[in-house]
Amino acid sequence: MGKAYHGWQIQPNANTVQAELERALKTLLRQEIKVMGAGRTDTGVHARQLVAHFDSTALENLTQFKYRVNSFLPKDIAINDIYAVREDAHARFDATARTYQYHIALNKDPFSQDLAYRPPFNPDMDLMNQAADIMMEYQDFEAFSRTGSDVKTFICKLTQASWAVSDQGLIFTISADRFLRNMVRAVVGTLLEVGINKCSLEEFRAIIESKDRTKAGASAPAQGLYLTAVHYPKDIKINGE
Repeated sequence: MGKAYHGWQIQPNANTVQAELERALKTLLRQEIKVMGAGRTDTGVHARQLVAHFDSTALENLTQFKYRVNSFLPKDIAINDIYAVREDAHARFDATARTYQYHIALNKDPFSQDLAYRPPFNPDMDLMNQAADIMMEYQDFEAFSRTGSDVKTFICKLTQASWAVSDQGLIFTISADRFLRNMVRAVVGTLLEVGINKCSLEEFRAIIESKDRTKAGASAPAQGLYLTAVHYPKDIKINGE
């Protein structure tokens, strides 16, 4: 869960997931360990899967080490697996795709208030899916990138963008080879405007083509967003498992 953390990446005077993981590894391995994650997440964003790598020659029984690390981590952070990879493997640069989900609650539920966003309206899922289909026609998503982002390109190759009904309400799933900072939350916020007829499908297309963040909707709140999968080539693992 991301509620208690200021995202993944280490920051001064703020608790982060990376800081907690490096602290646990330092305690166990009795040396400074620097961990590289597959990407950054914003404050309050959740991750069901976030891959990271670190260098060490002190690991033998990886299954046992996983349990030891978990015993030193807070209850809201868990290591699911540890495996050996190629020496040149990189958690961020070797990733071939990432998948995010955004959870919308349509009814008041005290137990999901930190795990989903409950908007003050029920959006039209069919309209939002039509807008999501429009997104699939494009690759430049500067309109949904945080203003002032220091990137060389705004090109992201989408492979999925769709809404579906969930037990709570709605889930938006989006997959691509890469994502821009704040992109998914900006996309969801704009799609929700389509879902309440505040933004037409023609206007949604125009927003994408404008490449202007100020024309898109406000970013959806962090608590509904989950990084759910990071994909890698099979040969990144030493045993190819």
